[in-house]
Amino acid sequence: MEIRPYRSIKRRKTKIIKVGKISVGGDSPITVQSMTNTLTTDVKSTIKQIHQLEEAGADIVRVSCPDENSTSSLKEIVKEISVPIVADIHFHHKRAIEAAKNGASCLRINPGNIGTSERVEEIIKAAKDYNCSIRIGVNAGSLDKLLLEKYKEPCPEALVESAKYNINLMERNNFFNFKISVKSSDVFLAIKSYEKLSEVCDYPLHLGITEAGGLMSGSIKSSIGIGQLLLKGIGDTIRVSLSADPVEEVKAGYEILKSLNLRTRGVTIISCPSCARQAFPVIDTVKILEEKLSHIKVPVTLSIIGCVVNGPGEAAQTEIGLTGGGQDNNLLYLSGVPHTKVPSNKIIEKIVGLVEEKVKEKTL
Repeated sequence: MEIRPYRSIKRRKTKIIKVGKISVGGDSPITVQSMTNTLTTDVKSTIKQIHQLEEAGADIVRVSCPDENSTSSLKEIVKEISVPIVADIHFHHKRAIEAAKNGASCLRINPGNIGTSERVEEIIKAAKDYNCSIRIGVNAGSLDKLLLEKYKEPCPEALVESAKYNINLMERNNFFNFKISVKSSDVFLAIKSYEKLSEVCDYPLHLGITEAGGLMSGSIKSSIGIGQLLLKGIGDTIRVSLSADPVEEVKAGYEILKSLNLRTRGVTIISCPSCARQAFPVIDTVKILEEKLSHIKVPVTLSIIGCVVNGPGEAAQTEIGLTGGGQDNNLLYLSGVPHTKVPSNKIIEKIVGLVEEKVKEKTL
């Protein structure tokens, strides 16, 4: 469907960097990331989870590298996957150097934990030698001690100062293939920090509300924080951090982007919350359709509305629509045009078939 002007977002112009084969920044699509929660040394399990994340749509996947055995495992892991891998480095700069040698496409370093500028310079040299990008991962929970002494607590000014210091360090070493995050578990602090950072640099920004919480609460919290920034045109890549299956992070990330017309993937279902007017069990129908259509990657819009109050209007905006009618006279719409009546016990079968036909049309 054509995106109307009031439904579009003017993105902030940033530099373009490469994370393996993926472009981040500029006019490149906003990428969706997640992170494995397997032991990286358990190569088989880690590869399996990365494949699951790829299938869900992850553009980039991060793995934790806390020790030398983990960075060594990257050699085997990268041979079996196609998505770029970010090595998550928190304390020891040597892990970053090892990860670069062993096939990581990006090195995520936490300035507050990594140590002296000399150590960061060693990481930069390794990134140059092995064609890696870097993410400067500033986090409110692990700011440099000097900044905490200066500002007394994590605040936007402290996070941005940390980011700017490390940007200057990268630039002094003639390294420009990097992105930045200034994350916090506090939505207000994160939003203000990203806003301030976007005013003083044009490097790509990695958005996230860190340690957001469980599946439901964390998705809502992340949607508020990430969504506000995206609405202002800020952000080039996102991760929804959840205490849940990492695949759920990818799903949530796409739902945020889809709701803002920034990415399209899979079936988008518009459905009513149901009420006494519903002519068929809306909640159960939508739940079953979500499960049966979850494998589809091609964008398709679908509306499932329980009665005629809003049904025809919503159907006019979707490729396939169903509006509940009295006495089992549910009306099916195709591209907004009334098509045929469908009995309630045939809704699932009919809708799934039509969506699969639409996918075939789009992929021929």
